[in-house]
Amino acid sequence: MDEQWTPVILHLYCRVDVVVTDPAAVTAHAVADLRAADIDWSTEEDDLDTAAEELRADLTTSLASVADIGLLVDDIPGVEFRGGHCWAESGPVRDAFPVR
Repeated sequence: MDEQWTPVILHLYCRVDVVVTDPAAVTAHAVADLRAADIDWSTEEDDLDTAAEELRADLTTSLASVADIGLLVDDIPGVEFRGGHCWAESGPVRDAFPVR
């Protein structure tokens, strides 16, 4: 008898601490991703060069733009990434994520 499985949606909350050892490499990667993206700049508030300069000026935004949380479960059989939210912050750890 074949069992039919109903997909189960779970929420995986993560906090990832990183050390940036080469800020220029991070921002360069973010700018390269931005340049490679299929963006219709005519519908945006700024242009490619302005957006690239904003990334170069903000390491936190650059890191958040290239972090791919979909890879967290990439090699886990039976798990499919559906979406999520990734952000980066500088400064002290928030209370929601106590230091252990």
